[in-house]
Amino acid sequence: MPDSMQRATRLSQSRLSPIWIVPLLAALIGAWMVWDNISSRGPLITLNMESAEGIEAGNTLIKTRNVEVGHVEAVRLSDDLSHTVVTARMSRDAERMLNSASSFWVVKPRIGREGISGLNTVLSGAYIQLAPGDSDEYQTDFDVLEQPPVAPPDAPGLRVNLVSQVGNSLSAGDPVTYQGYTVGRVESTDFDPDAREIRHRLFIQSPYDSLVTDTTRFWSSSGIDVQLDSEGVNVNLDSFETLVSGGVTFGVPEDVAQGSPAKQDATYTLYNNEESAREGTYDQYIEYVLLVDDTVRGLSRGAPVEYRGVRIGTVESVPWHFTAPQPDSLTNFAIPVLIRIEPQRLESSENVDSDIDDQQIHDRFERMFNDYGLRATLKSGNLLTGALFVDVNFNDDAPPYDAMTFDGKPVFPTISGGFAQIEQKVSNLLDKLNDLEVEPILSRLDQTMQTSQQTLEQVRQIAESVNAIVSDPETQALPGSVNDTLEELQRTLNGFSSGSSGYRQLNDTLQQLETLMRDLQPVARTLREKPNALIFDREVQADPTPRAPR
Repeated sequence: MPDSMQRATRLSQSRLSPIWIVPLLAALIGAWMVWDNISSRGPLITLNMESAEGIEAGNTLIKTRNVEVGHVEAVRLSDDLSHTVVTARMSRDAERMLNSASSFWVVKPRIGREGISGLNTVLSGAYIQLAPGDSDEYQTDFDVLEQPPVAPPDAPGLRVNLVSQVGNSLSAGDPVTYQGYTVGRVESTDFDPDAREIRHRLFIQSPYDSLVTDTTRFWSSSGIDVQLDSEGVNVNLDSFETLVSGGVTFGVPEDVAQGSPAKQDATYTLYNNEESAREGTYDQYIEYVLLVDDTVRGLSRGAPVEYRGVRIGTVESVPWHFTAPQPDSLTNFAIPVLIRIEPQRLESSENVDSDIDDQQIHDRFERMFNDYGLRATLKSGNLLTGALFVDVNFNDDAPPYDAMTFDGKPVFPTISGGFAQIEQKVSNLLDKLNDLEVEPILSRLDQTMQTSQQTLEQVRQIAESVNAIVSDPETQALPGSVNDTLEELQRTLNGFSSGSSGYRQLNDTLQQLETLMRDLQPVARTLREKPNALIFDREVQADPTPRAPR
């Protein structure tokens, strides 16, 4: 075989067959698909939850705003069997949603205070909701919330923290109200056993967040609040929702300035009621101890300290350090009561936050103790409840002031209350009655009774004598004799009537007597002027001659 033919045969054998193009192309497409699948896969995250109820591997989806952003790949128990670990694959676009502020929760049918939610999952099944956060810290391990959050992290509004020293019925979802109108919700409630504090996180939605300032006070709202104190019976009713589940309400006290707008994550104190929140405004005070000799039954913590009806302080503790040593100057064992004098109550709203000079207040009270007899006493504020309050007033009859301290606190001088004074007066009256000499009085009274009995016996005898005289027939005949005499007198008077002859003779005699008296008048005048006129003749006097004036 020629050499040229052999070379042509070898060249044709070294060329690839066209049949190999198809598998090679399929391998390239498969590799591209694998690379594309790997490059398009999102991160793998871990979700920790108490129970995997309604979660199925391969079926349960993860959504944000009803858009699928991942799915559950596996569900297993934790190594310590305390909770469920869910492994989920997220889409590549969802990687930027995963940060420390993101939150997950299971959407399923729920019945709560806000109504019924999640009914659309009855047919489609439960799914996991993702609420993206705005933090820059990347995170792939999350704890699934048991309840949906009150508001998404990016919702406009204000989030504040409340700290409380007392237990209450607040829980996630409870309403936050302002003058009865719901403006937010309680997001979470935690208890710190080390600090023994209950911490709540509240969300107040916009535009109501402007109502919260740095002087705002928060207090629990139980729906119905009944108070029995020295001021009477006070009943407050709130909304039906707070009546069922409780809640939080807030406001600014009337005697406090509105302040500046609150900042995000600001911390406030949660008070037990509105009265406690109002009292929390007065954070500057001076403490005194009352050493009470009377009973303190009806006096409780929080009772007012008043001066002529104006509240100037608050009772802090009843009793206070009861076993502490008593001052040597006391004759009786007194009950110590701790009170607070709050000068801010007498300041205007502009000066309520100004500092108070404690020493100046102490010196002023010392002068009033010494010079004006300022004293404290317990008085009844309500006869229905029997509650007492501390009344401060000036007393002119107060004993001299003796400065003393009780367990390091200055003592506010006291006097007995109204009922104690009445009791003391009654006791003094009984003592005076006991000191009276009753036996001499009774002896004299017995003598007086005997004399009175003798007098009554004499009166009885006189009455019997008078009765005998009246019963005598001669006495009984006296009225007939008197009647006869009166009849004769009447007949005599009838003889001198105007038409009788006797009456005419008597009238003529009287006229003659009148004429005689007129005639005798000149004679009587002459005898009065010249008594000897009957013996000597009367001189005739000439008429007087008139003279001219000089």
